[in-house]
Amino acid sequence: MTYAIIEAGGHQLRIEVGRFYDIDYVPQSKPEAQLFFQRILLLSYQTETIFGKPWIPGSYVRAKVLYHFQKKKVRVYKMQPKKKTRKLQGHRQLQTRIYIEAIGMASPQI
Repeated sequence: MTYAIIEAGGHQLRIEVGRFYDIDYVPQSKPEAQLFFQRILLLSYQTETIFGKPWIPGSYVRAKVLYHFQKKKVRVYKMQPKKKTRKLQGHRQLQTRIYIEAIGMASPQI
């Protein structure tokens, strides 16, 4: 089973080929565009496992952008007791859904 641990948007994700993942919003990508991730921390490729120091040179993950969306609303409630001060805010984080197409060890053909 081929999988990789990548860094995307400040988060680390364990990814596999043929699966969907939600990452932080990537503003320079449009739907149906391809993304290449080259910050790969760990790669289990065929029968060997390779660890990066901090990243693995020459490896890549190719993904396709499916669409952009907003996550569920997070409510932020601030209250100061005995002061009659209350504040309610909402926030919806932008996300990008990607589909992993390939994980490889050579430089990608862009």
